[in-house]
Amino acid sequence: MKSKEKVAQKSQDTPEVLESELLEPEALEPEALEPEALEPEALEPEALEPEALEPEEEDDSTEDEKKLSPMEELQEQLKKKDAELLEQKSDFLREKADLDNFRKRLAKEKADAVQFANERLLKELIEIDDNMNRALSSSNTSLKTLKEGVEMIQKQFATFLKNQKVEPVEAMGKTFDPSIHEVMTQLESEEHEENTVMQEYSKGYTLNGRILRSAKVVISKKPTEEIPPPIEDESVESAD
Repeated sequence: MKSKEKVAQKSQDTPEVLESELLEPEALEPEALEPEALEPEALEPEALEPEALEPEEEDDSTEDEKKLSPMEELQEQLKKKDAELLEQKSDFLREKADLDNFRKRLAKEKADAVQFANERLLKELIEIDDNMNRALSSSNTSLKTLKEGVEMIQKQFATFLKNQKVEPVEAMGKTFDPSIHEVMTQLESEEHEENTVMQEYSKGYTLNGRILRSAKVVISKKPTEEIPPPIEDESVESAD
């Protein structure tokens, strides 16, 4: 009986021991993983570079180029050169057309400049001619008033020449200068030195310092010495 009681006592005691020895729920849970280990990047498959995912088109093209024969390569180069030559030819034709247009425009401007170069000059001359016509067409004019009108017109014309840089050449009393004087004739004179301008037929003018028209003048020369007639020999006369 005692043995049965001991076994029963042991059976009653074992549950208490097992219950006491049971681990807490936290101890039975699986080991907590770190956040880094659970990130999506760690779980996702390894990303491949774009170059690795793209189809190998470049390699195929390079392989095709490598497969070209020397003759085909020459033909491709010729095609490229023909295209470049065609482009250069079009550029050349365009530049040539622009140059031709420029030459035509320049020739036209030059012709217009020559044709209308004296436009302003002629306008001033027309005004002088108008004054001359008014003086001549006046009915009640005397010789004195006519002379005064002509003198006014002459002053106007002199002002016009001065504005155009036209200056008269001084000739009277000057030594003859072939660069600005034109000799009409020579007169003997004891009052003037030789080759001195005595008279002036028409005035000379210069334009910006260059001779525009030479002065037509008369210059002096030394008078010729009179040679006395030969004296006849008296002895010859007496013999006769």
